[in-house]
Amino acid sequence: MPQPRFDHERLNACRRSLWFVAWSPGVGERMPARLSARDQPDRASTSIPLNIAEGYGRHTTADRCRFFDIARGSALECAAVLDVLVAREVPAGSGVEEPKQALAGLIRSNPDTRMHEETPMHGRGGDQDRD
Repeated sequence: MPQPRFDHERLNACRRSLWFVAWSPGVGERMPARLSARDQPDRASTSIPLNIAEGYGRHTTADRCRFFDIARGSALECAAVLDVLVAREVPAGSGVEEPKQALAGLIRSNPDTRMHEETPMHGRGGDQDRD
């Protein structure tokens, strides 16, 4: 794996979300065209790393948290889409345990402390920079 060039690339949540993005394209393609959730896995999964990256680049805690909350919401949406597929017994709903575990890990990485990482952001010091 290449060395991270941007701060957000060091986040476990970002790596998990990219794994899910790589896994998810086949889900929508295997769904019947009549299902309204057909495009949701692609849109919601793409939203996760984009919002993590944008949030991590913000300088205030409140601004970062807003983007991280959007990413978390998209991860929950992806998990719900997988649940719908299983409930409807759609072939794309088989084999969802590993992806759901990845999403659960991503969601847990955004608790009340919002993506806390051990390294300070942007080379600055202080607790306010590690949210």
